[in-house]
Amino acid sequence: MPYEWISTHPDPDRSELHLWPHQSLQPRGFVLFIAVTSVLLLVPLVPLVGSVVIWGVLPFMLLALAGIWFALEKSWRDRRILEVLTLTEDQAHLVRHNPRGPTQEWGCNRYWASAEMHEDGGPVPYYVTLKGGGREVEIGCFLSEDERQALYSELLRHLR
Repeated sequence: MPYEWISTHPDPDRSELHLWPHQSLQPRGFVLFIAVTSVLLLVPLVPLVGSVVIWGVLPFMLLALAGIWFALEKSWRDRRILEVLTLTEDQAHLVRHNPRGPTQEWGCNRYWASAEMHEDGGPVPYYVTLKGGGREVEIGCFLSEDERQALYSELLRHLR
């Protein structure tokens, strides 16, 4: 799952939850995909080798490859989200590192912190939020439905 509980701190009452979006295309797969796409785009150009027409078609093939490259890079940049929930004996603190824009923070007394799941009515099904300190913030909205349900049950267990 694209989240994990980390408890490597010397304090046994402290735990951290790290959440990140699922990355299905790893760097090695990216290189392989671009290489295969390049070869497949060049196959129709083989009959045009040696003619003047190739110079009219080649820029459009390269433009298509550059568009695919740009779209995949943008997708990677947009998925560089990291949410860190730190639970200590008396505090709950959530930090969301956005790919662009400022870091968002939320914190409250752990006694008042609670997790809620909105099965309907949220931006995604099984929308999970943390409530406390007079605010309600989302957590893990980029996870799948099953992962959000599992996250909710783990949050309930850890917030007790």
